[in-house]
Formats: sequence, structure tokens, C-alpha cells
Amino acid sequence: MDALHTDLYQLTMAAGYFHRGMTSRVATCELFVRRLPSHRRFLVAMGLDRLVRYLEGLRFTDEEIAYLGALPALADAMTPAFRDYLRGFRFRGDVWAMPEGTVFFANEPLVRVTAPLIEAQLIETFALSVINHATTIASKAARVILAAGDAGVVEFGTRRAHPEAAIDAARAAYAAGCVGTSNVEAGMRFGIPVLGTAAHMWTMAHPTEQAAFESYVAVFPNATLLLIDTYDTLTGAARAAAVARDKLKGVRLDSGDLGALSVAVRGILDAAGCASAKIVASGDLNEHRIAELRRAGAPIDLYGVGTDLVTSIDAPSLGGVYKLVEIGGVEPGAERTPIAKFSEGKATLPGAHQVHRFRGPGGELARDVLALDSEPAGPDAEPLLAPVMRRGARVAPPEGLGAIRARVRAQLDALPEPLRRLDDAPGDAPFEAEVSPALRALVDAVRARVAPGAA
Repeated sequence: MDALHTDLYQLTMAAGYFHRGMTSRVATCELFVRRLPSHRRFLVAMGLDRLVRYLEGLRFTDEEIAYLGALPALADAMTPAFRDYLRGFRFRGDVWAMPEGTVFFANEPLVRVTAPLIEAQLIETFALSVINHATTIASKAARVILAAGDAGVVEFGTRRAHPEAAIDAARAAYAAGCVGTSNVEAGMRFGIPVLGTAAHMWTMAHPTEQAAFESYVAVFPNATLLLIDTYDTLTGAARAAAVARDKLKGVRLDSGDLGALSVAVRGILDAAGCASAKIVASGDLNEHRIAELRRAGAPIDLYGVGTDLVTSIDAPSLGGVYKLVEIGGVEPGAERTPIAKFSEGKATLPGAHQVHRFRGPGGELARDVLALDSEPAGPDAEPLLAPVMRRGARVAPPEGLGAIRARVRAQLDALPEPLRRLDDAPGDAPFEAEVSPALRALVDAVRARVAPGAA
């Protein structure tokens, strides 16, 4: 499953490892983000469950193997022995990871894989694809959730993304705190509440707005949310209240001055005896616009956010990387050699790592320490990476979205105020994990080994 969802060079290297007798050497690789995108003070880890499902089912079919044999770049390496190896390929490694919904920062590993070298290599592209995308969307959604405060947010962006990306985006957004999605497939797959109403086309397909509202109430008497801005928003609000009366669950505004209109619409609904009806606002919204509306006191109960959320339009990609940090022999307990890059701007840290999180007296995030995985955490530290797979099998059942949502909420609540802000402020500095003394010493030792005399 998904064996060819990868880059060609992963397969050429895998073939090279096989033919050079390196297949079973044990490698440790870590997935991390070197630098946070602009205007991001934190990220929210997401996509782990999709990655684990991929690792559980990773197989090469005969059809895929035949295709690889026809590629000029691989033809020389596709011997009968290598084809047999691919037919029997399974992921049998160990995975440690931050649980989905964990807030993290630059250079902190989200995922650590220890596996035979060829297995660790082949999974790189898919791991980066799924983790980068889901983390990007969850991190954007978290900003929108912080801006919305006690108002709800619905993910409305399906039409602005590739169909499969839209489903993953809906899951990530809901996990990060949205109250629902418009994407029905995501609702079925993941148990996410599905929310929505009729579009402008429904109103325009009827001879009058009143006829459109009457028809909708007749079909959906217990789920009446009416879109009121097709022609004139305030007239639409009065008409919706008159038609639906006590059945009116809410109205949706999708254009115009949402702040002023929401105030006027609230007055119309209250005067008509529809005080319990909610006001839903949508239309090119993002965290900054929502924050403005809330500062102005707009009585909006629910925000529908689409394009900006599912594309993370201000930071549409995440520079997550997956790097070898340790390599060793095939025997259990065999010594492993720490590995690092020292290229300018792309240096890595050697050895397998753990992140130790320390909290202040009120439970707020105080500092993170990036340490070797062999270093004890200490009684006041919370290790962030936990075992997820051993020998290719899950160590526990998949975590439910409810638990992930609760984790995100707790993590956002624990952020100190400077990390919760949407905009930069004078004197702001990025939150960075400290490097433990033992890890610093290892960096110096590896540098001396691989680049003696280098600065």
C-alpha cells in the first residue's frame, strides 16, 4: 500500500543498499522542522496516525515491482533477488513520536525512527508529506482558534484543496479545535461533526427569497440555518425570522461589513423572538479578521473559515526534514555511531534525541531542553516523544480525536502570552529549545571525528 508514493531517489538508494549488503544495518532518523514559518511562534504536531497506518500496510505489489523494473534509472538494479526482497518488504522498525496535538518548536524531533537502513530510507518521502501537511493545517487552525476565543470555528475549505488533501485538512483542523467541517467524507471517516446550510444557488433557484426560506424550512424543520445575504442582508434576517420563527437555529452572513451587519442582524432576530438563533459568519476569514471582529464586539457565534485555513495561505508549506542521526550494526545492542551534517544553514545534531519540557508554577510552558535519548529527564521534566511502534506493530490502539482535541486545548492554554499573539511585537524572540550539555559535547566530538580542524 502506497509503496510508490515516494521520490525516485528513495528507491535508487534502497536498491543501492541492497546490492552493497547494507540492507540490515540499523539506522535512526528524525523528522524535525529547522525553522518556523514567518509569523508562527509554535507548531502543532499532526499526521502521526496517517503515518502509522502507512507503515502498517506498506507493501510492494507485483504490478508496482514490474513498473519499477521498467524505469531506466532502476533497470540495472531490479535483479530477481531485489524483486524478491521488495515482494517480502515490511516495515519492522521502532517509532517514537510526539503525540498528535503536541505544541513544538524548531529543531525538536516530532518523529524518531529506528529501523533497518533500507526501511528507514524508503519511508522518508511519505512521512514528510503527511506530517508536513497535517502539521501546517493544524498550526494554522490553532491560530484561528486562539483568535476566535469562545466562539466556534468551522472548517469550510474543501473546494480550495485537492480532494484527499481536503479530507486530511478537515481532520487536522478539527483536531486542533474546530467544532466541525463542511466535508462529508471527513465526517464519515473520522466522526467529525458535519455542518452547513443551503448556498446562494438555493435562494436564486426559487422565485423569491421568501419562497426559498419557506421551502427550506419545510424540508428541514429541525435544522434550519438560513443564508440571508443573497439580496439584502437585513431584509433577509427579518424574512428568515418571520418564516422560520422558533425553528430558526441560526443565520449565516457571507459578505459585506460583517461587524456592522452582525450587530444589526442580532437586533432584528432578538426583536422577532429569535434570541436563541446563532449568527454564523464566513467569507475570506482568517485569524486576523476574526480578531478584529471580536475586538469590535461583533455578536458572531460561529466563524466559517475556508481558503485561508486549508491552504494556510500565509505559510503554505512547512520545511520539515528527515535526517539520519545514528547508524550501527545489525546485532541487538551493537554500538551505533552518531551522525551529523555540518553544512552551513543545514547542520543537524548527532544521536537519537528526546525533548524534555519544563513548566512553570501555573503549568505554563517554561522551557524545552533538547537532549540525548539516553539522558534521564528528571522529576520536573516531561519527555515529549513516546513509543508508538515496536518491530513494526503499534504499541497501543489509535488515539481518538477527542483525546487529541483535549491535548491541543491544554497545550494552547499553557502557552505564555507572547507565544499566543498573532503578530510580532517589539523585542519578541523565538522560543528555542536549549541544547543539553551532553548533546553539545557529542556535537563537538562528532565534528572532531568527521571534520577535524574545522571551525
